[in-house]
Amino acid sequence: MAAQNSVLTQIARPYASALFDLAESENQLAQVETGLSDISRLIGESDDFARYLRSPVITSDVKAAALDAIIGKAKVNPLVANFLRLVARNGRLFALDQIIVGFRELAAAARGEMTAEVTSAAPLTSEQASALAETLKAKLGKTITLNQFVDPSLIGGLQVKVGSQMIDSSLKTKLAAMKIAMKEVG
Repeated sequence: MAAQNSVLTQIARPYASALFDLAESENQLAQVETGLSDISRLIGESDDFARYLRSPVITSDVKAAALDAIIGKAKVNPLVANFLRLVARNGRLFALDQIIVGFRELAAAARGEMTAEVTSAAPLTSEQASALAETLKAKLGKTITLNQFVDPSLIGGLQVKVGSQMIDSSLKTKLAAMKIAMKEVG
């Protein structure tokens, strides 16, 4: 999985950087970030949509046409809409999550903020996300932007990554540690 994430990051970085540069030059950073957050939320809320974007069986043209229909019905920022069409035409929709994460990191850095990747078993409520951001801000002394991911295999708890630091309080990890400890005792 780490190697796959590395490849996705390498694919996503130039797209995120190009979109960031364009949004900055057009003075639309906030609007583009909001538009990407909406798309990210849509991907996170619909497993079918996420699978559709990542499917190697469905051709880029079919994905681009479907995405175009979605963009047409939704009120998507024109810069974001054109960017999504480009990503679809280039057959890179499978990396869209990573592209959005990369853009958010660049935008946060431009504002002097840090980004934390938070993975939870179920989507965090806005209150939980705010409380987590405040806790991290108190610990790190900087405003924190959360990139939220959902992984039901965690069972419960959180995995939080800020920079090179990783805090893993997931039940999956705790159960794995208990299993190892039980093997060593037995």
